[in-house]
Amino acid sequence: MFLLLPLLFKGLLCHGASTVAPQVLGPRHSSAEEPLSFHVLQISSFANRSWTHTQGSGWLGEVQTHGWDSVLGTIHFLRPWSQCNFSKEELKDIQAFLQLYIHSFPWEVQAFASQFQFQYPFELQVSFGCLIHPGKAESFLNGAYQGSDFLSFQENSWKPSPGAGSRAQNVCKVLNHYKFIKEIIQSLLSDIYPRFLAGLLEAGKSELQQQVKPEAWVSKGPSPGPGRLLLMCHVSGFHPKPMWVMWMRGEQKQPGTRQGDVLPNDDGTWYLQVTLDVAAVEAASLSCRVKHSSLGGQDLIIRWGGYSFLLIICLMVIISLVMLVRVDSSFKKQNSNQNLLSAHVSHSAFPTGVDTQDPRCSGHQLCLAQESWTKNRLLKKWKANSGIINFTFYIKSLSAFV
Repeated sequence: MFLLLPLLFKGLLCHGASTVAPQVLGPRHSSAEEPLSFHVLQISSFANRSWTHTQGSGWLGEVQTHGWDSVLGTIHFLRPWSQCNFSKEELKDIQAFLQLYIHSFPWEVQAFASQFQFQYPFELQVSFGCLIHPGKAESFLNGAYQGSDFLSFQENSWKPSPGAGSRAQNVCKVLNHYKFIKEIIQSLLSDIYPRFLAGLLEAGKSELQQQVKPEAWVSKGPSPGPGRLLLMCHVSGFHPKPMWVMWMRGEQKQPGTRQGDVLPNDDGTWYLQVTLDVAAVEAASLSCRVKHSSLGGQDLIIRWGGYSFLLIICLMVIISLVMLVRVDSSFKKQNSNQNLLSAHVSHSAFPTGVDTQDPRCSGHQLCLAQESWTKNRLLKKWKANSGIINFTFYIKSLSAFV
C-alpha cells in the first residue's frame, strides 16, 4: 500500500541548494532548543470500499507551508516562498505527480485491506520529512493505523512499531520484498529531503528569522480551594514558538508550575498560559519569569500583585485630577460668593451712599477707608478658612484611599 509513497517528493529539489544540512536560522534560547524540520503529513480515511478521502499538508517546523485541495487536485502554496525557486514547468510536473499519487494510493490500500485485516472504517496517517540537528540531518518516514504508531522506515528497511502486533509485522514483510522501492526511499531520505529543506529555509529565511517580543501579564484564576489561589501567567504575541515560562520565588523554580499548550494567534504569533496552585498567604513573593529568543537574554519578570500597585498609582492620579478640578470649582464658587458678600456688605453694613448727617462719619474719605478695610479683612479670613478646609479634605481623601 505504500509502494507509491516514496515517489511523492522525488522531484522536489530546489536547484542550487547546498547538500550540507542547513543550520537552524535565527537566535534560539538554550532552554528551548529544538531541531527544525520539514515534514509532509498525509491523512487518508476509508469509510468503506467505495468512499475514501485524503488530506495533505506540508510543514516547516510549526509553520504550514503547503496544502492540498482534494477537490481540485491542486497544491496550495501558503507562503510566498513556499514554491522555493521552482519554475512553472517544475511545479506543473510536481502537481501532476501528486494528483496521480493521491488517486492511486486508495487503490493500493484497498487491494491489501483484506490481506492485512484492515476493518472499515479506518484511517491511515503518513508523516515523512527531515529534521535538522546542529551539524547533521535526520530523515524519517512513519506510518500510523487508527492513530497509533504502525511502522517506520529505518536503516534501509521497513520495521514494525513496538506494540503494533502481527498485523504490522505482516505489512513490513510484504513491503521489504520490494528492494528497488527501498533504494528509492533511502535516496529520498538521505539526500533529497535535506536538500529540499535547505532550499526552503533559504527561500523563507526572512520570515523564519523574524523575532517578535512577547507581552506578559498575570491574573487570578478560579479558586482551587479555601485559602488557595490559582495564579495565571499569560504570554502572548511572541515568535518564534519556542518559549520558557516559570513561576519563581526569587531564583527558585516552583515545581507546581503547569504549562498549557502553545496556541497560535491569528497574526502568526503564539500564546501560552502557565498556572500555579499556591496558598494565598504565600503568593506575595512570587513572580512569573519569561525567557524567549526575542528578548536578547533579558528575562521578562512579572511580579504577582505588581499590577495592583500600578492600578493604585493610576487611580491616585485620576483622583488627584478630580480633586484638583473640585478645588478649582470650589474657589470659583467662593469667588462668586465673595462678590455677593461684597455687594451685601456694601449695601447693608456699609452703604455706598454716605449719610452726611451720621455723626459717626465725620467725613466722606474716612468712611470709605473704614469700609474698605473692614471688607478686605472679612474676605481674607473667609478665603483662607475655605482654602484650608478644601485642601485638608483633599489630603484626607487621598490618604484614606491609598
